[in-house]
Amino acid sequence: EEFEWKGPFYFIQGADPQFGLMKAWATGDCGNEGDEWGEEIKLTEQAVQAINKLSPKPKFFVLCGDLVHAMPGTQWRKNQEQDLKKVLQNTDQDIPLVFVSGNHDIGNTPTRETIEDYCKNWGDDYFSFWVGGVLFLVLNSQLYFDSSKCPDLRQAQDMWLNGQLAAAEKHKCHHVIVFQHIPLFLRTPEEENDYFNLEKAVRQEIMEKFHKAGVKAVFSGHYHRNAGGSYRGLEMVVSSAIGCQLGEDEHGLRVVVVTAEKIVHRYYSLTELSSQGIDKDLMDMLGKQN
Repeated sequence: EEFEWKGPFYFIQGADPQFGLMKAWATGDCGNEGDEWGEEIKLTEQAVQAINKLSPKPKFFVLCGDLVHAMPGTQWRKNQEQDLKKVLQNTDQDIPLVFVSGNHDIGNTPTRETIEDYCKNWGDDYFSFWVGGVLFLVLNSQLYFDSSKCPDLRQAQDMWLNGQLAAAEKHKCHHVIVFQHIPLFLRTPEEENDYFNLEKAVRQEIMEKFHKAGVKAVFSGHYHRNAGGSYRGLEMVVSSAIGCQLGEDEHGLRVVVVTAEKIVHRYYSLTELSSQGIDKDLMDMLGKQN
């Protein structure tokens, strides 16, 4: 039944709660896994409370990677994951949680082992789901960043993705929306390679594939700042973090409204979303469907 368009709806996108980074960043020691994350716990609790208050409820809450700061196999990893799960368990049970793997979740150069460990804890590293005629694809962008230790896994994701995009066409889906941790690009499709984007040749190939398949938008995190741009009708949306800010943005979440014609989104600070809820113009787009 979710193959069919039933009218406008919205979801919430968050990114980079990254338990442990704020202390590591403040002390200038980001290579360390961060031995304190009380600040991130508070911010993520604030995010969950803000989402729980929203009415109508969002269709889901997606976290676009870097759930914790400690890399696979390091000292604080298990504690950070447990504390994040504790906070997220308070999310309204009618709001499904969707997890996307980030570089801190599976390593900058992931291995079969780090990916398996992530999957045990958080679910598949790539998968798809439908909501009201819209196909959502969750990708493991680390495989596009550096798959040197598991090339076969990148190949498997590529084949799967091609199959999903073909199915989207067959089902005449209303929109296709992608979630991944690392942005394709931060501002322009031609920008230089950077730690925060995907390498040019890889980026070009993916953008072209998405464009041909009619993908409307890609939502990501990783940059800890808001950014974005577009490529031939494909919008690249980069959302700042729930946790540590590396720019001028505030800790926040993005509200994404999906209508028959378009996808409209707005970034809110946690305080704004908590105190004022969603702006009237976005609520009006949801109309009487809910």
